[in-house]
Amino acid sequence: MTQQEFRTVQGGRIDRDRPLRFRFDGRDYTGYAGDTLASALLANGVHRTSTSIKLGRPRGIFAAGAEEPNALVQVEAPFPEPMLTATTVELYDGLVARGLGGQGRLATDPDPARYDAVHTHCDVLVVGAGPAGLAAASVAAASGARVVVVDDRSEPGGSLLGTREAKALDWVASVAADLHANPEVRLLTRTSAFGYYDDNYVVAVERRTNHLGASAPAHLSRERIWRIRARRVVLATGAHERSLAFDDNDRPGIMLAGAARTYVNRYGVLPGRRAVVLTTNDSAYAAALDLLDAGVAIAVIADLRPSVSPLWTERLADRGVEVLAGYGVERVVGEERVSSVVLAGGREFEADLLLVSGGWNPVGALYSQAGGKLRYDADLGSFVPDGCREAVAVAGSANGTYGLAGCLAEGTGAGRAAVEATGFAAGTGRELPAADESPVTPPAHTWVLPGDETVQFVDLQRDVTVAEIRRATGTGMRSVEHVKRYTTAGTAHDQGKTSGVLTSGVVAHLLGVDVGDLGTTTFRPPYAPVSFAALAGRDRGALHDPIRVTALHAWHQANGALFENVGQWQRPWYYPRDGEDLHAAVLRECRAAREGVATMDASTLGKIDVQGPDAAVLLDRLYTNLMSSLKVGSIRYGVMCRPDGMIFDDGTVIRLAEDRFLVTTTTGNAAGVLDWMEDFLQTEWPDLRVHCTSVTEQWATIALVGPRSREVLGTLAPDLAVDNDSFPFMTWRDTTVAGLAARVCRISFSGELAYELNVNWWDALALWEAVLAAGAPLGITTYGTETMHVLRAEKGYPIIGQDTDGTVTPQDLGMDWIVSKKKPDFIGKRSFARADTGRPDRKHLVGLLPDDGETLLPEGAHLVEMESLPEPPVPMLGHVTSSYHSAALGRPFALALIKGGRDRIGQRVYAPLGDVLVPVTITGPVLYDPEGKRRDG
Repeated sequence: MTQQEFRTVQGGRIDRDRPLRFRFDGRDYTGYAGDTLASALLANGVHRTSTSIKLGRPRGIFAAGAEEPNALVQVEAPFPEPMLTATTVELYDGLVARGLGGQGRLATDPDPARYDAVHTHCDVLVVGAGPAGLAAASVAAASGARVVVVDDRSEPGGSLLGTREAKALDWVASVAADLHANPEVRLLTRTSAFGYYDDNYVVAVERRTNHLGASAPAHLSRERIWRIRARRVVLATGAHERSLAFDDNDRPGIMLAGAARTYVNRYGVLPGRRAVVLTTNDSAYAAALDLLDAGVAIAVIADLRPSVSPLWTERLADRGVEVLAGYGVERVVGEERVSSVVLAGGREFEADLLLVSGGWNPVGALYSQAGGKLRYDADLGSFVPDGCREAVAVAGSANGTYGLAGCLAEGTGAGRAAVEATGFAAGTGRELPAADESPVTPPAHTWVLPGDETVQFVDLQRDVTVAEIRRATGTGMRSVEHVKRYTTAGTAHDQGKTSGVLTSGVVAHLLGVDVGDLGTTTFRPPYAPVSFAALAGRDRGALHDPIRVTALHAWHQANGALFENVGQWQRPWYYPRDGEDLHAAVLRECRAAREGVATMDASTLGKIDVQGPDAAVLLDRLYTNLMSSLKVGSIRYGVMCRPDGMIFDDGTVIRLAEDRFLVTTTTGNAAGVLDWMEDFLQTEWPDLRVHCTSVTEQWATIALVGPRSREVLGTLAPDLAVDNDSFPFMTWRDTTVAGLAARVCRISFSGELAYELNVNWWDALALWEAVLAAGAPLGITTYGTETMHVLRAEKGYPIIGQDTDGTVTPQDLGMDWIVSKKKPDFIGKRSFARADTGRPDRKHLVGLLPDDGETLLPEGAHLVEMESLPEPPVPMLGHVTSSYHSAALGRPFALALIKGGRDRIGQRVYAPLGDVLVPVTITGPVLYDPEGKRRDG
C-alpha cells in the first residue's frame, strides 16, 4: 500500500479519521472519506491517468470537477461503469478503477442497483449551490416560495469549497442549514442539471450511493433522474477556467490554476512540489498564494499581460516569487511528467507542476439550451448571457460577475427576480459576509502562444491541435460549427467545457476576426454525461419490454413446447416429441393439420372492440375495402394502408351489431393499430362517435384446424349446427362449447376447414383440455407458430412485416380485389393513383420452387436473373421473404418479392448462396389447393 506522500499535514474538508482503500491500474492506494478518485491519486503522487485517444500521448489530471477533459476512468468494482471522470468519482472503500484512453467496457452482468425517476414542481429552481445560488435560494425561500436547489458537488458551497474564505464558508453552512430545515425547500447535492427544455422543464441526475461504496445494499438506487418543472429558474452555474494553446500543453503535471487551488484547500493535497504559473488574469495569483501557504514552491509566475498590479508583485516578492509580465511559455520539458518549463526568451525553470489560467468561461450551457443568447464581453474576455425566452435569471460568475462582492448583489437580485415572477412577496435572505477586495488588472485576451502548432492542443480529449484547426480554416471553413465537425473539437464527454471557447478563440486568431462575431458552438443536452441506465430508470428488462404469456402458457411449458418471441408475447414455436428436431416436429404438425385435426393457441391475436353510431364509418375510412355493408353475424378480411398506400396491417372484422365490430390485428401490431385508430379519431375525425377498446387479453382464442375439425366441434358444441349450409365460411356464432360460453368464428389461416373458438381468458384451460379430449380419438395434434407459418405460406397468405417491408401495396401482393372501387375515400386511396404505385416493374409477391427439390432457401436471400455473377454491382430482382419445408408438397418452397414477378411466372431465376447459384422457378404464390376446395371440408 503506497503512502500519501503529497498530502498536507492538516487542512482540507476530508475526514482523516476514515481512511479508504482503493486500487487504480493494478496498484493499491489509500485515501480519505471526502476525496475524489482524482484527489486521492494526486495525494499518492499519481498524475498520469491515461493516454490520449488518438495520439497515445500521456495525459494527467487537469481539472477538479465536471470540466475534466483527461482523467477518464473505468470503474471495475463493485460494479463496472465506463467513461467516468476521476474528478467526479467520490472515493469509497473497495473502489477498483483503471485509466482509459477514451474507450470503456460495459458490464456483462445485470446491474443489481435500482435506477429511479421522480417528477417535481417548484416556484423557483436554483441550479448551483455556490455563493450566488445560495443567496438566491435564501431570498426565494424567505418569501415562502417552494424552492428546489440542485448542485453537482457533494456539499453546498461551490467554488468557495476550494478557498480559505473562512467567514464565507461559515455563511454557506448556516444558509444550507436553514434551507435543509425549511419544509418548502429541497436541497439536492450530487445532482447535475443536464438538460433545460421549453417552459422551464429541467432534467437532472442525482448520484445517490456511489459514495457508500461496496457496502451499499445492492437494491438501493445508484442514480435518480429528476424531472423538474419550475415557474422560475435561477442559473448560478459558475464558471470554468480555460487553458491556453502552447507547445506540449497536454503533459501530465499541467493543471488549471483554480483546480490546483481546490486540491490544496478542499482535499489537502499538494498537486506538485514546485510550480510555474502561466496566466492571463488575476485569479491565478490567489491560487499561487494558497499553494505557497500549503508548502508548494512557486518557481515563477509568467503573466501574458504587459503589466501587473504592483499589489500582486509586492505580495509575491515578499514570498520570494518572481512575477514576469509579458512572458509566456515557450515549451514544456518532460514526457511522463513535467520536469521543467521554458519561458519565452529561453529561461528555464525546474518544476513538476505547471498551473495555467487562460481566463474564465461562464457556464452558459443550460442557458443556451433554454434558447438564451450569448454575447462576447471584451472586458471579461468571455461570453455572457444576453437574453432568453424562458423565465430565467443568471447569477454570480455564470453572469460574468466574479468574486464574493458580486455574489451578494447578483445573487440577491436573482433571488428577488425569481420571487417576483412567482407572485410571492420578496423575502430577506442571509447576507454574505464582507470580502477583502483583491486588486484587479484587466485580463489578456490571448488564445494561442507562438510555437509548433502540431503539439499545441486545443481539445485535450479529442487530441485536436492548432494545426488541425488551421487545416480546417485552410479549406475555407469560417464557421466554428463547421470547424467543430471537421476537427471533432468539443464533441467528447466534456462537451468542450475547457476547449469550446478556446476553439472559438483559436479560430478567430487564425482568421483574423473578432471572436465575438464568430461566436460559440451550439450547447446541447446533456451538459454532463448521463448513463443510459439512469435515463431508463426502472424501465428496463421485463419492465421495459414485458414478457406477455397466454392463459395456456403453463400448459405449453408442461407439455414440452419450445417458445419464440412474437412482439412481447411468448408463443409456442413447436412441440418436439422424443428425438425430434424443429424440422421433424413441424412436418408432423403440418401433416396433422392437413390430414386430420390440429389445434393451436391463437390468443395473442390482437382484438379491438370498436363501437358507436359511427363505427362503420370509421372502419370504412381505415380499411381499403368496404366494412359498412358487412351483415351482423358475418366476418370480412380487411387491409389497412398508410397514407402512402403501403400496407400497414391486416386482419378480420367481425360485425357484432349495427354499431359494434370486433377488429382483429396481427399479434405484433395490435398496439400500433389501436394507436392508429385513436390518432385519427382524436386529430382528424373528432366528430365521429366511436370508442375503441383493446380486448386482446379478454378473449382466449383456440384455433381448431383440419378436415376433421368439424367432428371435434360437433362433439364439443352439440347445440351448434356445424354443417356448411348452417355455418358457412366467414361467419360467427355465439354458443356453448364444452359447457362454456363461447364465440365460434369460421375463419381459416391455413386453407383447411377451421374454426376459432373464443372464450373468456379464465376459461381457456378448461376449453383447451376439452378440445384435446374430444379430439384424442382422431389423433388431435397441438401445433405452434412455425407450423402456422408453413400452412399459411403454402396458401400464399402474407405475413405483414415479413412478406411486406413498408414498400408493398395490396396490388403488389396480388390483392387488387381488396381495394374498393365503390368507396369515395379511405386512407391511402389517393396514393394508388400515383404513377409509382402502378409501375409494372414493382416487386410482386410470388412463389419459388428450387429446381433441385431439396434446397431450402434462406430468408432474405437475394435473387438475380443471370446464371453467372458479373463484377459488382449486381442487379437484384428481389429477395426471399418466407421459406419452409412442406409436408404437403413434399419439398421446400419459398415466397419472394420480385420485380414484375407476376409477369415472370414460369421463369427461372437464381439465388446466390455462397459461391453457388441455386436455380429456382417462379410460381404463383398459392402452392397448395389453389382452388380453395379444402376450406369447406
